Amino acid sequence: MTTQELVYQIKKKNSFLCIGLDVDLNKIPKHILEEEDPIFTFNKAIIDATHHLCVAYKPNTAFYEAYGLKGWKALEKTINYLNIKHPEIFTIADAKRGDIGNTSSMYAKAFFEDLAFDSVTVAPYMGKDSVEPFLAFQDKHTIMLALTSNQGAFDFQTKIVDDKELYKQVLETSKTWTNSEQLMYVVGATKAEYLADIRQIIPEAFLLVPGVGAQGGNLQDVCKYGMTDSVGLLINSSRGIIYASPNEDFAQAAAIKAQELQKQMSIILNSYTAHVSESHHETPRPTQ
Repeated sequence: MTTQELVYQIKKKNSFLCIGLDVDLNKIPKHILEEEDPIFTFNKAIIDATHHLCVAYKPNTAFYEAYGLKGWKALEKTINYLNIKHPEIFTIADAKRGDIGNTSSMYAKAFFEDLAFDSVTVAPYMGKDSVEPFLAFQDKHTIMLALTSNQGAFDFQTKIVDDKELYKQVLETSKTWTNSEQLMYVVGATKAEYLADIRQIIPEAFLLVPGVGAQGGNLQDVCKYGMTDSVGLLINSSRGIIYASPNEDFAQAAAIKAQELQKQMSIILNSYTAHVSESHHETPRPTQ
């Protein structure tokens, strides 16, 4: 999927919501455990109930790998279902891979060719030869960890090195890599105050923003500092949506939670569009 196709879907649906499919068998409704493939059964129900409200789905691969072959098969069935039933939806393999070049090439092949995801998350600690193999795939996107929402982010990412925070140096360096226009970046919603500085370095790149909802991130703040003329944001919510109910109405409850976020996003998008129009294509941020 191209960036232009993603932007089209955002405008069509008035949504930049990404739903995280992080399936924990200890948390899904008990009656689903009786199914032959409870993970896929759960995912299918969530997708069927919410696909019109979001533009992306993000399975975290750890939640599938933890269940061995059955988990990986459920992941495969989930991505196949999405690609066949809803090819307009952007898919993200949240795998956080990052290794030496030939290993990264195999990771890229696994997620882009075998599973046919549109994108995959990567860790940049090993530098360009661990990321560029992912960028070699046309019309695929590599989503690089930039500034994460966990407490440990302060261990390294915000440390000052040569008078500049390390995460800023990582962002600047990534722009020099081959096919860097295919990069997207992970920025945690709980770091919304950093977004203004981040946009100075990568003004147009799409940002995948986890942490809205259960982790306490604020949607309005993220949009105020991070939104671009092409929106440039994918806001992820996982637990707050998929575990909205432990009962048989779980899919309907998930749809209600997703719709709440989608409505907020629609208001923000309409506000932003109105302000841009009034200011003759300048780039003010949406009002809160």
